[in-house]
Amino acid sequence: MDEEYDVIVLGTGLKECIISGLLSVDGLKVLHMDRNDYYGGESSSLNLTKLWKRFKGNDSPPEHLGVSKEYNVDMVPKFMMANGALVRVLIHTSVTKYLNFKAVDGSFVYNNGKIHKVPATDVEALKSNLMGLFEKRRARKFFIYVQDYEEDDPKSHEGLDLNKVTTKEVISKYGLEDDTVDFIGHALALHRNDSYLDEPAIDTVKRMKLYAESLARFQGGSPYIYPLYGLGELPQAFARLSAVYGGTYMLNKPECKVEFDESGKAYGVTSEGETAKCKKIVCDPSYLPEKVKKVGRVARAICIMKHPIPDTKDSHSVQIILPKKQLKRKSDMYVFCCSYAHNVAPKGKFIAFVSTEAETDKPEIELKPGIDLLGPVEETFFDIYDRYEPINNPEEDSCFLTNSYDSTTHFETTVKDVLALYNKITGKELDLSVDLNAASATEQEAA
Repeated sequence: MDEEYDVIVLGTGLKECIISGLLSVDGLKVLHMDRNDYYGGESSSLNLTKLWKRFKGNDSPPEHLGVSKEYNVDMVPKFMMANGALVRVLIHTSVTKYLNFKAVDGSFVYNNGKIHKVPATDVEALKSNLMGLFEKRRARKFFIYVQDYEEDDPKSHEGLDLNKVTTKEVISKYGLEDDTVDFIGHALALHRNDSYLDEPAIDTVKRMKLYAESLARFQGGSPYIYPLYGLGELPQAFARLSAVYGGTYMLNKPECKVEFDESGKAYGVTSEGETAKCKKIVCDPSYLPEKVKKVGRVARAICIMKHPIPDTKDSHSVQIILPKKQLKRKSDMYVFCCSYAHNVAPKGKFIAFVSTEAETDKPEIELKPGIDLLGPVEETFFDIYDRYEPINNPEEDSCFLTNSYDSTTHFETTVKDVLALYNKITGKELDLSVDLNAASATEQEAA
């Protein structure tokens, strides 16, 4: 271990593994260490026995739940947008060859006490029971504008400069009602608060276009895809990638102490009496707790069921977004459901997650609106975890820390964090112009 590396990465969570893979592909010499004896860190995937031990304190789950090893329960479950940045990163690094994807069946939004399919095109807007007759026509016109909008074709702009005009101004041009704006902003554009309404509309329009293009990609019921056997496959796929490029992975390395010189710059990591030297450190908040601050908490429920979520057209995999306005909360709530169809549970079993930014200390009460949508549940595990963000200056200490995972059930925010960190470490933007078809063969076989 007494060698010199360009970068040492501590922790094998999703974010750390993606960064490690990107840096390896760039030709940097990377050492990747984890104090645990398993991949994934906070974003690991657990079988039923490990899940039971973590939340119930013993390792003997009831037999009626099925065989432990047939469960792959992701601790931070997130769907991927089919044409989104994470899929582009996977193609850019060729990690797609280690993974099999399957399309996600449904994308829904909670509105006035019921769940509805998220309409993403002008045709779907007309069919949607989210809106009355006249509102459908207004929404259809807005969707056509978004679909036809091309940044480099001024004719499609209809006289609006979306880099200057706010989202609110564009929406008011079409006269859309508040409930319509709510589902467009939160379930289609995937904004987490309403500040986007006062920001340039270009971001929201691009997000809506990404959703619609991802939806069209597999002609399924949602724009999302998910790996067979869950996200636990991803860190391992990146570990393989790193090895191909000469990177080194070491699990079960106790302590992993970051060493600093007199000026406060990190120069290496010590474990079991050996120090590996490096120019830069990348790690999750747990390795350098003095360089992060707590910014919030995530409340979540993990539920095991033996049926799909009611009113989702028997979807085996589904995301439901409950916008904060509908719940009179400060933040949105998310429902994620996956089943044996994605090989994450034994035959006949479904795993549902309900998550939100915690506003109280009582997840069982706070998460009730989402849990109430699930129908009968065989087993529920409640959890609250702290969310951290770095407060250090990487230019001074050469330490690049990832943010904790948020409550969203899609990858869009996570990838933003990773790409921003990559930019800080390397000083360059990652080129994500890739051939999206490179990821499609396995997806369509599996879908």
